[in-house]
Amino acid sequence: MTTQATMNDETLKSVQPSRREFVGAGLGLSAAGLLAAGAGGTLLSVENALAATAGEPFKPLLRSGDTILFQGDSITDAGRKRERDEANDAAALGLGYAWLASAQLLINSPEANYKIFNRGISGNKVYQLAERWEKDCLELKPDVLSILIGVNDFWHIRKNGYDGTLEKYQSGYRELLERTRKALPNVRLVICEPFLLVAGKEVKESWLEEFSGYCTAARRVAEGVGAVFVPFHSMFLAACKVAPPDTWAGDGVHPSASGATVMASAWLKAVGA
Repeated sequence: MTTQATMNDETLKSVQPSRREFVGAGLGLSAAGLLAAGAGGTLLSVENALAATAGEPFKPLLRSGDTILFQGDSITDAGRKRERDEANDAAALGLGYAWLASAQLLINSPEANYKIFNRGISGNKVYQLAERWEKDCLELKPDVLSILIGVNDFWHIRKNGYDGTLEKYQSGYRELLERTRKALPNVRLVICEPFLLVAGKEVKESWLEEFSGYCTAARRVAEGVGAVFVPFHSMFLAACKVAPPDTWAGDGVHPSASGATVMASAWLKAVGA
């Protein structure tokens, strides 16, 4: 079992080769200024991007002893080892923003005794979260539940023949959170804005206007349940003024090391950590 206290060199060694790709990312994240890889030495201020999009002051969300659950699709999954399901296990947290944010929490506040899980699964859409919600969320009884979902609900309509709609995404999301509130009335929710960048060979500029509806829907859902909202899409639009889109996500969807780093900092800032 890997607990917060035992997240040591042996645990981290299991992902050490890939960790080296996250130069300056895993430890010592700074929301004030991150040196973006490929950005010509320009510092990206995550605070400025968030301040321009969030509209509310950030208040501390986390409490000592919290069980924290990251949920979503491949962006959250990020190559996690699904056969490993203990809290605070580096390999089980993947190699994306969820792991970077978790590492920062565990290192900065060892006395808090957080128990952090990642249950993101690549390719998931809202209805697929709902299908596995009992086992992968409710049974874990999270005190803090963070969800990033939506890009597949949009993307798979265009690429995989999925018969989804914006309304299906929004209503399904609301139903999922209502179900969650009934089962876990005291859960604190974090809803992350889905994002899409014009990068790689697949994403088209013409997609962005329609995709913005999914961003708006996520924000409405967050407001409806009083959740903290993390404006990832808005943040990345600001980041693209500092460096090209493929700096942050080479295919427009899956974050690079730089992209995952700014996501982790944005998430931590939004929850007041």
